[in-house]
Amino acid sequence: MVMANKKALLVSNFGSAFDFGYYNSPAEKMRILELSPPSDGNGSSTHDEEPLPQDADYIVPSLSDELETMILARFPRSQHWKLCFLNKRFLNLFKSGEIYKIRKELGIKEPSVFMLASGESNWWGMDWPFKKSRKLPPIQSDYSFEYGDKESFSAGSQLLVSGKEIDGAVIWRFDAETNEWFKGPFMINPRCLFASATSGSIAFVAGGLDSQSYSQVLDSAEKYNSETQSWEFLPKMNQKRKFCSGCFMDNKFYVIGGQDENNKDLTCGEFYDGKTNSWSLIPDMLKDIPPSVSQSPPLIAVASNELYSLDASSNELKVYLKGSNTWKKLGGVPVRADAQGGWGVAFKSLGDELLVIGAPSVSHTERALAMYTCCPDPTAEKLRWRQIECGSIQLNHFIRNCAVMGT
Repeated sequence: MVMANKKALLVSNFGSAFDFGYYNSPAEKMRILELSPPSDGNGSSTHDEEPLPQDADYIVPSLSDELETMILARFPRSQHWKLCFLNKRFLNLFKSGEIYKIRKELGIKEPSVFMLASGESNWWGMDWPFKKSRKLPPIQSDYSFEYGDKESFSAGSQLLVSGKEIDGAVIWRFDAETNEWFKGPFMINPRCLFASATSGSIAFVAGGLDSQSYSQVLDSAEKYNSETQSWEFLPKMNQKRKFCSGCFMDNKFYVIGGQDENNKDLTCGEFYDGKTNSWSLIPDMLKDIPPSVSQSPPLIAVASNELYSLDASSNELKVYLKGSNTWKKLGGVPVRADAQGGWGVAFKSLGDELLVIGAPSVSHTERALAMYTCCPDPTAEKLRWRQIECGSIQLNHFIRNCAVMGT
């Protein structure tokens, strides 16, 4: 089929209802082509006809901008950088964030993992299905921020990194839609060693140490709205705590473990319910998990709305039994969480899966970095871990910071 002076969008291997898959073949690609005009009615063409490309399965003629945009929104995010090279309209669509708004409306979620390894100044990112990696632009900060302690979390399509510059506490924000870093907005009560969790476009933080004096243990909490780029205070927790961890489960923000103002290890947890705008205490929530001797915050993550913990003393995965307030052992993990007492290991949620990054259990290379995912089943007899090939990433296995973006 040949059309006169029409622009055609050629996309190979479309599934039904634009159900896109992920392909490895070089021929499986998308491009815009100008097709030659039809014949002049005498059996000959007005121009030399170009043969149709062999890698095209379908030709979609003269798409409207609206339909074209809807198709682009369904492409995997890991391929977006390629689409930006097709024409200026596509490039502007991605820069404006319009594609990401449509993806949100369609409920398309593809997690991205961002990490900062020891010895690195640049963050690295991997988009689902995690076959390739990319280096993020450098943060235009100072020496104090680059080499100081940092915490990271995400909200919407933003990665937020909290730390301290020479002039004081600061947050740097990476916008995945524009591939740029921006400074701010800052927390109302700047803090470090705090708990954090994400729910869609909202991020929650609680507890920690006051960033000004590093001596005051906090019971305050805040939430960040990535759409308005603003912070809002939440009610105070029941317990002051530092070195604590957070997660979002059952539509509630949980803060677990840590230490109080007297450096006493806390086994209690508590959760914030947005419907009642209040905190509820859970006594002895961590009674079955020994605290780390190195004061590492608890390694916790949520998969399929179930809470899991990586025990840094035994490298065991445990699941929280909500009804009995106890933990059940599920088996070992393929990384060495015990190597540094829980430090340097990333243990994160990937929707229905768990992600763990760190030093492999068995390795012939001291700096080897291992990444595994698992779809845990609390009733299964054996865990099935899938290794992610890190590709071109040659990083130290000690992960200083890690955050997952779920958009």
